[in-house]
Amino acid sequence: MIDAAGAVLYIGKAKDLKKRVTSYFQKTDQSPRIRLMLKSVDHIDTTVTRTEAEALLLENNLIKGLKPRFNILFRDDKSYPYLLLTGHRFPRLAYFRGTPKKHDQTFGPYPNSYAVRESIQLLQKVFQLRTCEDTVFANRSRPCLLHQIKRCSAPCVKLITPEAYARDVGAAAQLLHGEASALTELITEQMNAAAKNLNFETAAHLRDRLRMLATVREKQFVDTTGGEADADVVAVAEAGGVIAVNLTMIRGGRHLGDRSFFPQHGEGATPAEALEAFIGQHYLEHPIPARILISETIETDALEALLTEQAGKKVTLLHRVTGERKVWIGMAQANARLSAARRSADRANQSQRLAALRDTLDLPTLNRIECFDISHTMGEATVASCVVYEGDDLKKSDYRRYNISGITPGDDYAAMRAALTKRFHKSIEENGVLPDLLLIDGGKGQISSAVEAMTELGLGDVLLLGVAKGEARKPGLETLIFADGRELKLAKDHPGFHLIQQVRDEAHRFAITGHRAKRGKARVQSTLEDIAGIGPKRRKQLLEHFGGLQGVRDAGVDALATVNGISRELAETLYNALH
Repeated sequence: MIDAAGAVLYIGKAKDLKKRVTSYFQKTDQSPRIRLMLKSVDHIDTTVTRTEAEALLLENNLIKGLKPRFNILFRDDKSYPYLLLTGHRFPRLAYFRGTPKKHDQTFGPYPNSYAVRESIQLLQKVFQLRTCEDTVFANRSRPCLLHQIKRCSAPCVKLITPEAYARDVGAAAQLLHGEASALTELITEQMNAAAKNLNFETAAHLRDRLRMLATVREKQFVDTTGGEADADVVAVAEAGGVIAVNLTMIRGGRHLGDRSFFPQHGEGATPAEALEAFIGQHYLEHPIPARILISETIETDALEALLTEQAGKKVTLLHRVTGERKVWIGMAQANARLSAARRSADRANQSQRLAALRDTLDLPTLNRIECFDISHTMGEATVASCVVYEGDDLKKSDYRRYNISGITPGDDYAAMRAALTKRFHKSIEENGVLPDLLLIDGGKGQISSAVEAMTELGLGDVLLLGVAKGEARKPGLETLIFADGRELKLAKDHPGFHLIQQVRDEAHRFAITGHRAKRGKARVQSTLEDIAGIGPKRRKQLLEHFGGLQGVRDAGVDALATVNGISRELAETLYNALH
C-alpha cells in the first residue's frame, strides 16, 4: 500500500488478494493505526509469487529493507555472540562474533554477551582451558594468575601435555554439544580406574571435576527428554499497552538465557500478529533451530515451509504442548509479561518527565532533545558528542561524534562552536530534523559560543539551555542557563530535571568513550613513531605480530628480534624506548 508521494505504507501477503484488500475497507472495528493508514493509501502494488512461503520471504525482506510505517517492525541489528574453541594446537576458549575460520569450533548462538562469558567461566572451572590472546600465550615464561587459582592448566609453559589438553578440549566440546550424561559416565569410569590403580591424586582430580560438572549441569541444563537439544521458545505478552516478545534459547540441552524484543508500530496489533511478525523477520538473519515453541496460535504452514527452506533442515513450530515444553512456554511468557510491564512503567515515567520539563520551559511541544558535550585531555584528541532523546527514549541511531581539529588545544568554547557548526549546517542543506530543545553541557562561556554558532547558521529560534555543574560538581546542584543569561535552579526531585540529568550524563559518557578511543589510537602511533628505525612498515609488523602496543611492551628483546625486519640491535633500542 503506497501513498500519493510514493512512500510505502504497508506490506502484506495474501492467498486471496481481493478478499484480503476488501476486508480492510469493510471492517468497522479497525484499530486507530489501520484507520490512519487507510486514509493515506493512494494505490496498491502487487507481486505474484509461486508459493505462500516465497511470498512470506519476500514480505519480510521488503519489511526489513523498506521499514513501512504501518508494519510491525522488530529491530535486531546486532549479531548474536558465540563461544569459540580455536583450532590451535592448544585451543583457546573465547567470546566471538562474526564468521569463524574453518578450523575453529563455535557454539551458540547466545542471547547476550553475559551468557557467553558465564559459560566461559564455568568451562574454565571444570576443564581449565586457556583464554589468553595468542600473543600473550606465545610470550609467557611462567604461569599466570589463572593457573594459580586453578582456572588454566598452563599449556603456555608446558605444564600439561598436548594429549592431556586435547582430551580436556574434547570433553568441553562434548559438554557444549549436549552430551553431558555420556561425559559424566566417561569421567566416572576414569576416576574408578585411577582409584583401582592406586593413582589417588588423579582420582581426586577427576572427582573434583565431576562435582563441578554436576554444578554446571544443575545451573544450565534443562530436561531434554522431549528431544529438544536445540530449540527456541518464543512467547509474547502485553501489559499497559506495550507488547514484548521473549526469546529463550536452548542449545545442546543447555538453557543459554533469554532476550526481550519490543516492536515498533505495534499499536493496536494483537499478540498473535506480533509473534508472527517476529518469527518471520528474526529468522531471516539468525540461526534456526529444529524446533520453535510458540505461545500463540498462528498460521504455521507457510512459516514452517519458509524456515525449513532457510535452515536446510526440517523446522517445526509447536504451540499445543504438554509437560516440560509447556513449562518452558509459561516461563517465557512470564518473562515477556515482566518486560512489557517494565517498559510500560518506564514509558509512563519518561512521559511524566518530558511533560514536566515542557511545562517548566513553557514550550508548546517537546519531542526531540539534543545534548552536546566536549571531551579531551589537556587539549589532546578533542571529541564532541551529540546524543538524542526523542519521544520517550534515547535514540541511539541518531547519536553522532565529531572529531574537532584546527582550534587552540583546550579551547572548549571553540570546540563547542565547531561541533554545532558540523551538526547543523547539514540540517540547513538537507532540511534535516531540528531539536525542540538543545542542551549544552557547560556554563556561560559554552552557551555563549553555542548562541553565536546557531545565530550564524540562522537557527536562533532553537531553544538553548546550558547545564552548568554545581558546587564541587555534585549531582543535583546544577544550574540551567538560558541563552539570554537567565539562570534557573530546579528542585532535586523535579521530574524534568531528572530527564536533563539523564540526557546530559549520556552525552558525557558518549563523549568520553570516543575521546579515549581516539587518544589511545593516537598514542599507539606516536609512541612507535618516535623511535628511530621504526617506520610505517615495521610499526605495522610489530602491532600485527604482538596484537597491539601492549603486546609490544610486554615482549622481551629476544621476542622483538624474531619479528621480520627487526635486528637484535633495533630490538634493544625498541625495548629501551618502551621501558
